Amino acid sequence: MLFRSDVTVTFVFDSSSNLAMQLQQGAGADVLATADERTMGEAADVVEAPEVFATNRLAIAVAPGDPLGIQSLADLARPDLKVVLAAPEVPVGKYAVEALDAQGITVEPVSYEATVKAVATKGALGEADAGIVYVTDVTAAGDDIEGVTIPDEQNLVATYPIAVVSASESPEEARAFVDFVLSAEGQRIMQSYGFQPPSSVP
Repeated sequence: MLFRSDVTVTFVFDSSSNLAMQLQQGAGADVLATADERTMGEAADVVEAPEVFATNRLAIAVAPGDPLGIQSLADLARPDLKVVLAAPEVPVGKYAVEALDAQGITVEPVSYEATVKAVATKGALGEADAGIVYVTDVTAAGDDIEGVTIPDEQNLVATYPIAVVSASESPEEARAFVDFVLSAEGQRIMQSYGFQPPSSVP
């Protein structure tokens, strides 16, 4: 089953912080989904009550076959590695800093990227040896990068909320889309891309 055939859905992808900022500056939209609850909270004045629709976890993106033998977060501190991270204001960048700090690991990235996709792309192009991304980014990259699993005790759960935009010009359709995402079929689609269900939140 797909979402309603009488409604055209147009997706705009960017970092959560950029999307929230654009919305607050008057950009037209009907639904907002972010990769963390903090960013959604910053947009609270322009959205209705958010609901968690998916969760995600971090992974280390490396070259296929992991030729440099990167096996853990601790390895990212190696001086011979070019590591890229997302900027701290981007949800995955915030999560990465939290995970590294919790383990007492100091990493000196060669760059901070504006989006998690940019981190994965740098790895795919060979411009970085490693980067911290979401599990879903590894899935989406196919054979371009490989993911090194971060153990649960060192990992973080990224919580993704979704909400109808208060100024939506199509509030009924927006609500219907949110309901679809939360439905069993919507959840099946999300999980096919590597997302975990909301129930994965501890």
